[in-house]
Amino acid sequence: MEIRIPVYQPSLTGNEKKYVNECLDSTWISSKGKFISLFEQRFADHINVKYAASVSNGTVAIHLALVVLGIGPGDEVIVPTLTYIASVNAITYTGAKAVFVDSLADTWQMDPHDVAKKITINTKAIMAVHLYGSACDMDALKELADKHSIFLIEDCAEAIGTEYKGKHVGTFGDIAAFSFFGNKTITTGEGGMVVSNNQTIYDRSMHYKGQGLSKHRFYWHDVVGYNYRMTNICAAIGLAQLEQIDGFVKRKCEIAALYQQNLAGLPVAFHQAAAGVKHSYWMCSILVDRPVTRDPLMQFLGDKGIETRPLFYPVHTMPMYAQKFQKHPIAENLGWRGINLPSYPGLTNDNVLEVCSTIKLFFEQGN
Repeated sequence: MEIRIPVYQPSLTGNEKKYVNECLDSTWISSKGKFISLFEQRFADHINVKYAASVSNGTVAIHLALVVLGIGPGDEVIVPTLTYIASVNAITYTGAKAVFVDSLADTWQMDPHDVAKKITINTKAIMAVHLYGSACDMDALKELADKHSIFLIEDCAEAIGTEYKGKHVGTFGDIAAFSFFGNKTITTGEGGMVVSNNQTIYDRSMHYKGQGLSKHRFYWHDVVGYNYRMTNICAAIGLAQLEQIDGFVKRKCEIAALYQQNLAGLPVAFHQAAAGVKHSYWMCSILVDRPVTRDPLMQFLGDKGIETRPLFYPVHTMPMYAQKFQKHPIAENLGWRGINLPSYPGLTNDNVLEVCSTIKLFFEQGN
């Protein structure tokens, strides 16, 4: 069946083409050019953080954050098992060990009580992953990090536009990572950002992302660095997207409200945010009552031309991280029951109503 309503697609109706053509006309198309610094500064201003360093994608943003903090072999980083694989793989890249924690049933975010149980003398950081446009309990996680003198990293790949108690996520920890993949609220095609309020952390981010090039000696490299730089073309697209972000988030919230209104009374639960959280609804997500219903419902929607995707499978169940048996029952329950619905800014109200009526039809047929 041809997909008529995709689960996500970017909206590129602003100055994207104009700015990219400016890059082409200037010949500045690689990792130098005016749009890189413009995008970094305006992104920092938007979330009210002091420093922002652009990178080539969201996964390397997380890896760079870990490298900058000096995390490596023998260290442990606490991370939710209910997350996209990149959060965990980046920890593995450094040689450190990912220590999984369970989720909260109501918000789907990492459980601070489980975090507290998992802290050991080897713990070097807590990675707070803000899932699906909502936010973790940053008060509790920051208190734990401060109490044990460990780093707090924020994975904000899915949370551009999300706020916790009036502050943008990414501003609570020592360092934070954002993603601008094509399915994110704003996109650069591929891209990411590392942000911090600490100048030393920022300077180290710039140093490591640029092949470890010395500031004071031309073509002299004094650390093993990485080529994690964003291109001027990607930054140009990002700047144009950032100019529209308030409208994107507003529209996504409208879509979420329409879903909630029209799914009421069906055997599904819509993703909710905790008190004090401004949910940006990167994805509009639901839970079906029974795990056995999830895949048939997704297939039913797909047969009608409506694309969906499952919630993330808990990482501790994947082969490379399952050598030691673990149980994280809430994350597992969410992972087997969750569905992401079409959630992009260009989705029309009629599209949303069609998705809702198709879900209703599925249950009316006795599924």
